[in-house]
Amino acid sequence: MAVVDADLCQSKKCGLECIKECPVNINGQECIVLGQDKVALVSEELCIGCGVCIKVCPFDAIDILNLSEELREEKIHQYGVNSFRLFRIPTVRRGQVVGLVGRNGIGKSTALKILAGQLVPNLGDYEGKPSWDKFLSYLSGREMKEHFERIADGELRVSLKPQAVYKLPEAWDKDAGSLLERMDERGALDSVVDSLSLRESLAKKVSDLSGGELQRVAVAAASVKDADLYLFDEPSSYNDVYQRLEVSKLIAGLAEAGKAVLVVEHDIAFLDYVADYVQVIYGEPGAYGIVSGLYASRTGINALLDGYLPVENVRFRDRPVSFGERAAGDTVESEEVAAEYTSLKKSYGSFEVTVEEGAIRRGTIVGAVGANALGKTTFLKMVAGEEKPTKGRVSTGARVAYKPQYLASEFAGTVDEFFMTTLGTKYGDPVLQDALAGPLRMEKLLPRSVGDLSGGELQKVAIVATMAQDADVYALDEPSAFLDVEDRFVVARAVNRMVKARGKAAIVIDHDLQLLDIVSDRLMVFDGTPGVSGRATSPLGKQEGMNEFLKEVGLTYRRDVNSGRPRVNKPGSKLDREQKDKGAYYYVARQDEEVAPSD
Repeated sequence: MAVVDADLCQSKKCGLECIKECPVNINGQECIVLGQDKVALVSEELCIGCGVCIKVCPFDAIDILNLSEELREEKIHQYGVNSFRLFRIPTVRRGQVVGLVGRNGIGKSTALKILAGQLVPNLGDYEGKPSWDKFLSYLSGREMKEHFERIADGELRVSLKPQAVYKLPEAWDKDAGSLLERMDERGALDSVVDSLSLRESLAKKVSDLSGGELQRVAVAAASVKDADLYLFDEPSSYNDVYQRLEVSKLIAGLAEAGKAVLVVEHDIAFLDYVADYVQVIYGEPGAYGIVSGLYASRTGINALLDGYLPVENVRFRDRPVSFGERAAGDTVESEEVAAEYTSLKKSYGSFEVTVEEGAIRRGTIVGAVGANALGKTTFLKMVAGEEKPTKGRVSTGARVAYKPQYLASEFAGTVDEFFMTTLGTKYGDPVLQDALAGPLRMEKLLPRSVGDLSGGELQKVAIVATMAQDADVYALDEPSAFLDVEDRFVVARAVNRMVKARGKAAIVIDHDLQLLDIVSDRLMVFDGTPGVSGRATSPLGKQEGMNEFLKEVGLTYRRDVNSGRPRVNKPGSKLDREQKDKGAYYYVARQDEEVAPSD
């Protein structure tokens, strides 16, 4: 199969090397031609898979990929010639929560549109007119046929929580309360508002809501509708651990009421907690996606981390994601201090945050955990020198590279031009390329305009730009936001590797505990009353810090016997009760000590 990225193909600048150098073209046939839209057009029938066009294209606009012949009969949708295609369709079941996980750009949104009846699948015939009759004939004898029969007949009610919640103010310019009242078809508004802590948000205009409030309003709006199928696209974004827990309880409650629920999510701890089953979408971002079979949540997430699907006998990643002994928090720290501070206090009108005296040592990554609106970002800004404490002082004597929580795309130019302007030759650093830029596939973004980037793409640019700087302390505020599972692990491993190799230090604020488990050596725990007052500990040992934080949340974690990843215990389960009795909320065990719990 051939895929051409129309956004990257710049035929007016490249000299048409793909057309000139194609061996089939040289022999007199037209394997690659220039289409009417001035974008390269590759004939999949004539293509011999030599890969010459890939190598000579200066903009990385062409991919030639080999797929299994048996997939030909499982193509669900293709957008056009040389464009993205989806193979197989996710499964939904009444009374169950199915999780869908995979990289950005691999077909999750396409699958949701098909399940919701918003997109009629064309089975790969992008030139013909798609119809539900053709698709139902294809589904003959398959589990999902009844679902799509009801879609085709207009009988299935679907409620969708979209990914892009930041667009909600464009659709509703009034207060959040009036929006939820309009959506409420089940008479469940009061209980949903209380469970998601939205009571004080109802009177606010939707445009004035914070990211977390906006996300929970969108979740509430989807859940109060009376539907047969509920689709939630990334419901954890912007929310802290407490809020993610409440969202997961709400979603699980819909399944318990006999509804079918599907959740697309990149926080695998959240997904593991809420989902009964998991399906992995694997493939090549922007080119094709293949939906795996249905796995129990633990098995499916471990398969994602391992990069191998046992039922399909397919390996889709070269190496597994490893937690291993590094996740236990045992680390040898340098005695050299990169930044230190006295007891700090910062006041903003009615809000105040206090921080215990502490120091950040070279070769150490400090994670920061706690609810939203407790002052984590304020502390980071004080270390970075962007804010002055009301009381106390920060002594870095060091250069701080700061990646803010909220990103702007004001640069008028391409990503390549942005890196050249802000970094000069630093972007070409071999360690940066090997550890971060290469695995994040930054070469695909270099020709793109910064103003046209998605949230996840902008996040990648910001992380790379921060880690490329010659700094002593790297301060990263919510680097996981908008990133998919695989990119989160790339960032966690890269930050850890680069900080230690350079003898630098880092502070990472995030709500993804899996990411913090991999990246951090020590933890600062923030507690208090959100929006009113916050308190922060000095950097604690990771196990001590996680125990303190999880005790406050009321959750216990165990380690998976196969992957070593932290897993949330079901509240009230035997393991949950035993760990709480021992005070071991964050359980770190040797692999041969743990007994795998049943799912």
